[in-house]
Amino acid sequence: MWPSLISKAKEGGLHAIDTYAFWNLHEPRPGQYDFSGRSDIARFMKEVQSQGLYVCLRIGPFIEAEWSYGGLPFWLHDIPGMVFRSDNEPFKIENEYQNVEKVFGNKGPPYVRWAAEMAVGLKTGVPWVMCKQDDAPDPVAYVYKGVKNECAAFLVNTDGAKEATVQFQNQTYIIPRKSISILPDCKTDAFNTAKVSSKGSTRTMTPIVKLDSKEMWEEVDEAIAAFGNTSWKSNSLLEQMNTTKDTSDYLWYTASYEQSEEQSTMIRVNSRGHVLRAFVNGEFIGSGHGTFTNQRFILEKNAPLKRGVNDISLLSIMVGLPDSGAHMERIAAGLEKVRIGEKDLSNLSWGYQSKFDAPKGNDPVALNLGSMGKGQVWINGESIGRYWISFLNPQGSPSQRWYHIPRAFLKARYNLLVMFEEEGGNPLGISVDTVSVAVA
Repeated sequence: MWPSLISKAKEGGLHAIDTYAFWNLHEPRPGQYDFSGRSDIARFMKEVQSQGLYVCLRIGPFIEAEWSYGGLPFWLHDIPGMVFRSDNEPFKIENEYQNVEKVFGNKGPPYVRWAAEMAVGLKTGVPWVMCKQDDAPDPVAYVYKGVKNECAAFLVNTDGAKEATVQFQNQTYIIPRKSISILPDCKTDAFNTAKVSSKGSTRTMTPIVKLDSKEMWEEVDEAIAAFGNTSWKSNSLLEQMNTTKDTSDYLWYTASYEQSEEQSTMIRVNSRGHVLRAFVNGEFIGSGHGTFTNQRFILEKNAPLKRGVNDISLLSIMVGLPDSGAHMERIAAGLEKVRIGEKDLSNLSWGYQSKFDAPKGNDPVALNLGSMGKGQVWINGESIGRYWISFLNPQGSPSQRWYHIPRAFLKARYNLLVMFEEEGGNPLGISVDTVSVAVA
């Protein structure tokens, strides 16, 4: 997969590839390291080098919004005295820190200075950059000086409204708005990002395989957890991440309630999870989810209660973890599979699988998930990530969204597509598309 993607990046005009170091992948348990397979970061960097490109490695290790739990292994949570993203001895390396620096008051700036001094002190001979850190001290932020007095500089204007006049090493430079000027010798303005001109291009998505028939899909039906068959019981409400210890995105909360007569009642749940789905006596009554700006949400739904014992079941879902496709396929294999539409499923139905043949040719391949809600996708056991189609286009229908499928994941025929859908959606609207680009 890597050689093909790196080659496409080079063909597209890129000179460098940026990547994180995913700490939770490389050290899932304290002292247990994994740099094998797709976690072999050294092999990845050598592959980039072999194709004549550079690597911008974010040692971070904090990953802002692109990875579950910021890429931090969950076992850090249990270290005494641990305070994340602060000038705190058990945890001292960062990325995109300026977004939260003010929260830590007078401990923020010293932490930035420590990180800069640590990086430069390694004497690696390569430039250092602090992402989104305007107050990063030189030489981290802009200037690179090598062991033989080589010098390169990056002059940045973050103002999106007007150009900036910059004095640097006794010379004056005019930096266009929202741009970066590169001085390979710390004197000559050889390149500015605002002055790049490129020909217009048009991208065309062509559906090759339409998975629009019920006969093409199998649906996975999972039993609703009930109070009598839970794994353990507690007299207090358990916090999800402390309970699952990062081994799963999902946790059932169940309770048993005895009612003297049939009646409809309001069930109200105050949650700080990501998604919540509620069931009463195995019947789905509603769901809700938080947002970036309002993470706490309240689910209020009317529920019919029967006379006698009632089971209330709440499925709490956290932001996605990088579960392996093989693991999820094993889960799916152990559940009841039915054709979509064969029966009225009253239980939790959120797993779908289908098979398709790979499009012919060498054009890039993408999965159109515009008809879905939120979930995860695997192709032949390989994860292609999470999707969340949560907005509408101006016509009021779901916007089309495409997710790239590396051709290295595909076989000529019978590729297995496995999906876990958390918020609804219609798999009959999914298609496998090819991508073509025409330059004007």
